Amino acid sequence: MADNEFGYTKWGMDWVRLAEPIRQTRPDPLLPRARSVARNGGVQITIEGRVVRAAIHRGNEASVTHLEVAPLPRAAITAIGELIPDTAVLTDEMHQAVVAAGVTLAPVLAGTDCSCKARSARCLHVLAVFYDMARRVDENPRLALEVQGYFRGAQDDSPVAAEVPRWVPINALDPADYFGELSPTPA
Repeated sequence: MADNEFGYTKWGMDWVRLAEPIRQTRPDPLLPRARSVARNGGVQITIEGRVVRAAIHRGNEASVTHLEVAPLPRAAITAIGELIPDTAVLTDEMHQAVVAAGVTLAPVLAGTDCSCKARSARCLHVLAVFYDMARRVDENPRLALEVQGYFRGAQDDSPVAAEVPRWVPINALDPADYFGELSPTPA
């Protein structure tokens, strides 16, 4: 397994499985191109909390891809904290121990978006981001937990994680609060 280009650790393989699910019954023609884009530095990723934003350059085309990773449940955070007291160095054996305890470490996507014309949740650009994230997680397995909100959730004292809504209804906004105090215009 060490000769795999992407996902040579169990932590990174979780990201590869997003691109190459085991239940897939036929070859996906986009996967070789997505691996090529990720391999050749065509993906520039910025990670902010549980949101992964990527600018992808392929030839003369450019796309912006947005992935939102669902947070780990409180029970999973607690179980991981008990099984791995020190997360400074994460090994494949630690991954196996957590999975054997019944905790799912694989990332779950809360949403994906891409600016390309394919308008698909599994476009070339999203797949390239999966591979690039697998490479990054292989290099730094802590990123696998960080992007799922483990470290933020482990510091939180509340037993239930508060979910921040992705969208705010327009009628929930107060114009005075949103725009600040509107001063009257002189007549």
